[in-house]
Amino acid sequence: MKKTALFAMLIAIAAFPAAGSGKDGGEVHSSRFFISGDGRINLAGRGGSFAGAYRRSDGSYDAAAMRKINALYGSRLGVPGAEITPRFLEFLDFLQDSLSPGKRITIHSGYRSPKYNTGLRDKGRLAAKASLHQYAMAADIKLEGVSSERVWNFVKDLDYGGAGFYHGSMVHIDVGPARSWDETTSGVGTDISDDNKLIDLMTDRDIYLPGEEMRLQFTRMTAFPIGVSPAFALERVEGGKTGKPLSLESSLSSARAECPKLSSIEAMADARVSLPRDLKPGRYRVRASFCEKEWEAMPDSVESREIEVRASPSAR
Repeated sequence: MKKTALFAMLIAIAAFPAAGSGKDGGEVHSSRFFISGDGRINLAGRGGSFAGAYRRSDGSYDAAAMRKINALYGSRLGVPGAEITPRFLEFLDFLQDSLSPGKRITIHSGYRSPKYNTGLRDKGRLAAKASLHQYAMAADIKLEGVSSERVWNFVKDLDYGGAGFYHGSMVHIDVGPARSWDETTSGVGTDISDDNKLIDLMTDRDIYLPGEEMRLQFTRMTAFPIGVSPAFALERVEGGKTGKPLSLESSLSSARAECPKLSSIEAMADARVSLPRDLKPGRYRVRASFCEKEWEAMPDSVESREIEVRASPSAR
């Protein structure tokens, strides 16, 4: 493992200590993500600025702080998939704490609606068809006191999320699959993402308790409609091997269709499943399967990255 990645991992582990018990006897987490910061951030964007705490000690997010952060990020409040994701905000916080504690991150391009992103492509800009800006999981940023090339190299070594550097003053950061590129290797203008070849599945957290609801979001779609099987599979990961999957009914089952067809990014932003109350602690992945596919290049299924299920207080 590279030294930078090891150092970053140690910071991440320190950022979310083992859960404790709150005043009501419930579980308390400083963060529900494997990689996160200290819950405080200094941000600026076209919609203003914010400096302070956005996450409370119990792991919940302060509504007033999130409104200000969404405004400077250019998000659309109340629209599924258009509000800044906590995962991305925590990653920005982590980068700030790791590279330039307390210094300001300036967001030059945050959320982009699919229509706006297409407009950029039509103008010949380096905007990917499957851009994670459209999912509120990406931004082009400048970190005060740190060169964009250094941020790019740090994220590359971390092996988490995406980093794009075009040899200018800004760097693209996202929380999609681990990958990196520059202006010569971006893949923009190619068929790399056509026909949903890169479709991905993201969980709303990394750390859960048995019985909790999990919200799932599909990302990097480029063609609609998409048929999604209502039942999702929960696969236990043991020693690098996948155990027997557990079937979980999702909120898509309410459509009363064997193969619900979803026709927009917003529609694919809020599938929900409930974890079993007797689920054993450990590492898992969630798998979604597609039905009545219209594109041969699209995968038959897609799986999330690993999540961790921790023991509930009552089980201790």
